[in-house]
Amino acid sequence: MNFLSHFYFDRHSSDPYHVTGTVLPDLLKNADKTINIHPEKLPDHPDKAVNCILQGWKRHLEVDVYFHSSDFFKHHSHQLKLVLAPAIEGSIVKPFFLGHIALELILDNLLLTTGKISVDDFYAHLEISHNDVINEFLNYSDLADTAKFFTFFTNFKKHRYLHTYADAAQISYALKRICMRVWPNPFTEEQEQSMTQVLLDYRAKLLPNFMSIFYDIESRLD
Repeated sequence: MNFLSHFYFDRHSSDPYHVTGTVLPDLLKNADKTINIHPEKLPDHPDKAVNCILQGWKRHLEVDVYFHSSDFFKHHSHQLKLVLAPAIEGSIVKPFFLGHIALELILDNLLLTTGKISVDDFYAHLEISHNDVINEFLNYSDLADTAKFFTFFTNFKKHRYLHTYADAAQISYALKRICMRVWPNPFTEEQEQSMTQVLLDYRAKLLPNFMSIFYDIESRLD
């Protein structure tokens, strides 16, 4: 699941460090894909705020396990792969990769456009979380050099690009930006336009019942 879908499960939390922890794995992956830490294997941290980040991190992993093992994910990521394949014919990007990421982006869009979550509430938690506490968590997780992450994190909070997820037509652009972390020029303009229409059509199909996956996962969480 993507940032906003993870936030959904803790949207009522009053603890900014817990919320930050629930999206920190994805923030780190976006900042530097080579970062590979496993704080979930560590004991609780004596500092309450740092430990809240740790518990949020574990929550993220728990949600991802439920999501990726669900019939919902398996079915819809496969169907998206099939409908996206003709739209990106000739691209270096593999359709199965797109199917996975596209589903997560569509879910974020649907949460926003149906009023299930607030992007401003999401960013408010990140703004309240102090960098020194996050840095202590990262150091505890055996990440000594955190400069690259905090450069990304500062820009992430400043530009607030998750607001663009409310525009369904921007899903393909977000998908392209994710692919550009691996491939410099993943799609032609024509391929991107074709993807946009495919994703809009699939979003419409998901709209009536997309909350089923959130209700299912929510019922499994402690």
